[in-house]
Amino acid sequence: MKKYILNFKRIALSLLAMVLVMSSALTVQAEDAPYKTYTFDGYGSIMQTQTAYLPYETIAKFDEEALSGPSDMCITDDGFIYVADTGNSRVVVGDLEGNLVKIIGEGTLKTPKGVFVTKNNHVYVADRDAQSIFEFDENGDLLNQYGKPASPLYGDALEFLPIKIVVNDAGIMYVVCESNTNGIVEISPNEGGTFLGYFGTNQAERSLQTIIYRAIASDAQRAKMVSNIPSTPDNLCIDDNGLIYTVTRGEEYDTLKRLNIAGKNMIEPDTYDDIPAAVAAGNHDNVFMVSQQGYVYEFNNEGEILYVFGGADDGTQRVGLCTLVSAIGVDTEDRIYILDQDKAQIQIFEPTEFTNLLHEALNLYATGRYTESKAPLEEVLKMNSMFDYANKAMGRAYFQEENYEKAQYYSKLAKDYEGYSDASWEIRNLQLKKYIVPFIWCVVGLWVLSKVIKRLDQKKNILQPVRDVKEKIGSIDFIAKLQYAWYFMKHPFEGTYGIAREGKASLRVANFLVAVFAIEYIINKYLSGFLWKNVREGRYELFSDIATIVIVLIAVTGCSYLVSTINDGEGTIKKLYCSFVYSLTPYITLIPVVFLFSHVVTINEEFLITFAYILIYAWCAILFVLSVKEINYYTMKETFKVLALTVFTILILALLIFIIYVLWAQVFEFIIAIGGEVVYRIGN
Repeated sequence: MKKYILNFKRIALSLLAMVLVMSSALTVQAEDAPYKTYTFDGYGSIMQTQTAYLPYETIAKFDEEALSGPSDMCITDDGFIYVADTGNSRVVVGDLEGNLVKIIGEGTLKTPKGVFVTKNNHVYVADRDAQSIFEFDENGDLLNQYGKPASPLYGDALEFLPIKIVVNDAGIMYVVCESNTNGIVEISPNEGGTFLGYFGTNQAERSLQTIIYRAIASDAQRAKMVSNIPSTPDNLCIDDNGLIYTVTRGEEYDTLKRLNIAGKNMIEPDTYDDIPAAVAAGNHDNVFMVSQQGYVYEFNNEGEILYVFGGADDGTQRVGLCTLVSAIGVDTEDRIYILDQDKAQIQIFEPTEFTNLLHEALNLYATGRYTESKAPLEEVLKMNSMFDYANKAMGRAYFQEENYEKAQYYSKLAKDYEGYSDASWEIRNLQLKKYIVPFIWCVVGLWVLSKVIKRLDQKKNILQPVRDVKEKIGSIDFIAKLQYAWYFMKHPFEGTYGIAREGKASLRVANFLVAVFAIEYIINKYLSGFLWKNVREGRYELFSDIATIVIVLIAVTGCSYLVSTINDGEGTIKKLYCSFVYSLTPYITLIPVVFLFSHVVTINEEFLITFAYILIYAWCAILFVLSVKEINYYTMKETFKVLALTVFTILILALLIFIIYVLWAQVFEFIIAIGGEVVYRIGN
């Protein structure tokens, strides 16, 4: 991964950019980014990546026309910027270089909060204080004014306070109104503005805690509670397909939505921002969201995060940092425009080569040109081989080419579990088609061979030497007691009696089983199939794993013995320890099978792995409970009582150890501090 390290040259360039910001009211160019760019890896963790966009230019005013508290902005395909200049009650139109083209709405507008330009260059302005939507033609002449909808479905008590607006190709207006929690207002231009209904209404929060509290609260208490009403969208945009994007504060993973014609959300973003300001559709089935603090999020069509960059200005006035963002736009060259309301300026960011290559790959893949998309993806991976989204896209491209081994390889690099599963499914199907007939013949051959050997054994007793060896090995005390663990697994009542009364178990065998359990646990944790592994590749915590197993076993055995002794139990530490370890036999026996299956089972057969784990853990739990019961001669009621007290004792012990650890850590730090002070004074 490339690392952008500030050297003297870059510091000088940054200082020069700052000087230009303060000395020029028009434009400022910067050579480097004052922020870092991040992405998410396949595990959902944030990681730094190449700079995606660089500060390109800053527009502080159009010719001599300065902005005042601008609230919204619209970038058109023909290269013009329309700014809702709220403080000056007008819409300023300029080109991308900061030259003034015209001014719209002077003397008509009051507080324009939102602006949108259609393909035929009609300008729609959402004016909050005028409580109207104004429509101007391309020359700035007023065509229509739409006030509060007359329909009673709008709500007689609701004011019409439009703050943001977009318009589709049919002329239907989608308006965000301040304090209107019913959703986006949908207005047709017919008959002076016909109210069509509310669109994309957010859901009211309904947590379990709120539901229970409202159910038991009195009428007076419920009246004092904060009303549980949906959130009002903060901003919106529309893409070339007519899909509406909205951003809403406080909605967490529903902060960003893409709404179809029915108002259904079609995107599930990987992340969200607490204070989103605006949203803009990109040119490659991507979407941009910006926070009020200036953090820009770029998502692909499915809501997967590509980049996060930008940030808040700490007072240094560095180009690329913002104070209070109110709008975002994208031009045909993929440059990003961010409107800073507090600074009353527009900051422009241009994509780097890294981003251009990724966008090219996105565009090719979206149009079905999978083979062609590999070339730019390979260039992206040369720059950053750990950019997981590029690895994922490469895997999907190979999958479309039916190169499933390569698809599996890149999907694994990207931690793309769905892609890896799809590739594995296809590979397995090909293997089955290739080897199913030889496999069947092998099974038939083995079956026939077993029948022949069995018949020969009946006639000539050819397996007697094998039986003799097996009997001799089984007579060894260690082997006999080891075999008893499997008898205990299948017959827990008789098995527990054998441990408690007949000495069928030994500490040596129990310790051996603990070692086997630890080995299997570690192997299954770190080397199981990719789809079922819950740890990061290359990260091993063997000492911690072994210590955890030993500590848990000691704590459970010791606390169980203490509690059962107090409650007239007959178990000893040895008996309890051996029975607890023998209770792990289902895990020791079945986990190797689950481990092997984890390398061939795909997500489609997930229920097999899940069922296997449920069976193993349930079996071990039943054996554990029966061990406590039979070793101590308890009833079931007494058994569960002792188990509850054991859990409580373990928690108290853990809390006590934690307190002692904290106290000793403080004492140790105090001693170190005194020693350091003594050394310092002696040295001086």
